[in-house]
Amino acid sequence: MAGGWTNDGAVQEQIDSSIADAIQRARSQLPSGESLMHCQECDAPIPEARRKAVVGVHLCVACQTEHDKEQAKFSGYNRRGSKDSQLR
Repeated sequence: MAGGWTNDGAVQEQIDSSIADAIQRARSQLPSGESLMHCQECDAPIPEARRKAVVGVHLCVACQTEHDKEQAKFSGYNRRGSKDSQLR
């Protein structure tokens, strides 16, 4: 059932679009290219098993963990869905 000026299925289209955008953003952040032999942050050697498991890896496990923690601080999403949560 459409409400107001929206078409039938408009809510589902918005959900699908949001999911597609999130998938595209996640894929764009995946490493690509050739894996490095040494970490670009601390110059520690990257084990061969990690280079094979993660194509295009540029960071050692320790530096990647720190990088992931920094990324988790700001997700860019208003998960609570309330206006005041955007102000925090």
